[in-house]
Amino acid sequence: MSTGGAFGGNRGLRPIPPEKGIFPLDHLHECDTEKKEYLGCLKSSANKSEQCRHLSKKYLQCRMAKNLMAKQDMSELGFSGVKELDSTEDKQ
Repeated sequence: MSTGGAFGGNRGLRPIPPEKGIFPLDHLHECDTEKKEYLGCLKSSANKSEQCRHLSKKYLQCRMAKNLMAKQDMSELGFSGVKELDSTEDKQ
């Protein structure tokens, strides 16, 4: 006989959150500017995310700075070769 049933799972154990992928939502819109820049880039580049990696990195750095996700080295998140673009390059 199973201990949890089809809908309840094991009721005796506390759930363990996954290491990555779940983090607090930005209810105060602290990183909205970075998010909108990234989404705008995706839209203008026909969803080719490689062209927008610098903005994705900027967004994640904002989230880490505002404690909306755990601080982590960017190389661990796949950004070892991504450099920051300055404002003159963004305008081209």
